[in-house]
Amino acid sequence: MTRRQSWWRRGLAVGAVFALAGCAAIEDATQPEPADGKPSASASASTGAGGGGGTAADDSALPGIPTAEQARKELAGLTVAKHGSMSGYSRAKFPHWASQGESCDTRETVLERDGTDVERDDQCRAVSGKWTSVYDDKAFTEARDLDIDHIVPLANAWRSGARTWTQEKRKEFANDLTRPQLLAVSAATNRSKGDQGPDEWQPPSKAYWCTYSRAWVSVKASYELSVTETEKETLTEMLDTCGS
Repeated sequence: MTRRQSWWRRGLAVGAVFALAGCAAIEDATQPEPADGKPSASASASTGAGGGGGTAADDSALPGIPTAEQARKELAGLTVAKHGSMSGYSRAKFPHWASQGESCDTRETVLERDGTDVERDDQCRAVSGKWTSVYDDKAFTEARDLDIDHIVPLANAWRSGARTWTQEKRKEFANDLTRPQLLAVSAATNRSKGDQGPDEWQPPSKAYWCTYSRAWVSVKASYELSVTETEKETLTEMLDTCGS
């Protein structure tokens, strides 16, 4: 067993362990602090989608992804409210990327999880590997070309309830490896997304809409965050792409 495989298995066990104001600022850029891959969305259909459509490749990198049926039920239970104030928001109030042990941080952990043949240096930085950005179906071999996207952006979370959280809870949210919240994608798509919700931005690859909406709903439900009326309507439409 390689050091990388051994580290990842241990990591699974311990896993439980700009001023935005609505503008098009970068929500999760690729460099270590201002920062925010996966197999292709065209792979064979997943038997685990449970009436949710999607593909095995779509879901393989995301932990805790619900079926479409589960996501629809969770969406129905979310509080519908207008966006709250951005007053007081700062990315510094969502500390990331947190240490995950063995010199690795959350960014490097997600790069490892979402890539194939990933090799690291002695500081846990990905020096080679292969990644497919499921947002736009583009392939990459350089980690620097990828951002780690917060599925529910930090600023969106702030507007929908996180402004009342403790700093520790916001840190958990920003580094959550146990829910479908973090994903390695192309820097271009991540930056075009910014802090926008699904009613304002959707992955360019429509084949990923099913998985994206399921992940978004799951994160909002897990953290008891609200959705706007138009956000809920768009999520419903995106979940409809999952099929029956």
